[in-house]
Amino acid sequence: MERSNHTVTEFILVGFTTDPVMQLVLFVVFLGVYSLTVVANATLIVLICNDSRLHTPMYFFIGNLSFLDIWYSSVYTPKILMTCISEDKSISFAGCVCQFFFSAGLAYSECYLLAAMAYDRYAAISNPLLYAQTMSSRLCICLVLYSYTGGFVNAIILTSNTFTLDFCGDNVIDDFFCDVPPLVKLACDVKESYQAVLYFLLASNVITPTALILASYMFIIAAILRIRSTQGRRKAFSTCSSHLVSVTLYYGSILYIYSRPSSSYSLERDKMVSTFYTVLFPMLNPMIYSLRNKDVKEALKKLIWLTQSDV
Repeated sequence: MERSNHTVTEFILVGFTTDPVMQLVLFVVFLGVYSLTVVANATLIVLICNDSRLHTPMYFFIGNLSFLDIWYSSVYTPKILMTCISEDKSISFAGCVCQFFFSAGLAYSECYLLAAMAYDRYAAISNPLLYAQTMSSRLCICLVLYSYTGGFVNAIILTSNTFTLDFCGDNVIDDFFCDVPPLVKLACDVKESYQAVLYFLLASNVITPTALILASYMFIIAAILRIRSTQGRRKAFSTCSSHLVSVTLYYGSILYIYSRPSSSYSLERDKMVSTFYTVLFPMLNPMIYSLRNKDVKEALKKLIWLTQSDV
């Protein structure tokens, strides 16, 4: 018998496995990843706030990315941990809506923020003498605010359209969080209008920022080629290599999941890819932006020295 979404009071999250031993192993793994994510990103934020050498537009964006990653990871991981150790795998309808909304809003915001960071790298490399003037504090703040505004406005559109679908039959979500592919699988009938909304959101939140990033890097490459010395070219490219790695990993996984028609969704395969960009990527970001960064390393040494001095 068909059941509409108005009668659904909760969903059941299958998670990764039903094996109790594997669930315990996954609990330990995800707890470790989440702890490292929070500590690494929070440390990077503290370093950027406390060290005057890091008070530049580039680190302003990196700090905001770290804040976003803490929030992003917190949308998923606590529920994953509860699912691993609890027999109750349910999530209320309202809880699913909230998780879905913040998941979409933060994911879209990160897409826009990475595009803003690409423009920042272009401004720094193309005309370094005017970099501070071009990337003023006002512009940086506006770009971050626009990123969050655009992300969450589009999340409202996606959430409202998704949860007006009619869900029939089983209410079991074969995933570890409320996402488009598993919810679409539960829907009785996915209209072409909903598919059109998905393509519109993909174009506005992923394809458009991707195009802006590619355009920025085309100009960056042109600017690097105008640098005469090999050492100068290498130094210029190194300033945007971390961002390039971050963009490739994030956008690659996002495009893989959401650029296909709903009929081709493979939940088991998508689950693995989703784990990367929802749980692992927020942990990798602070490492990507700090491991080869001398300024961050020096700021960390200074913070450790000051901490030991106070003790």
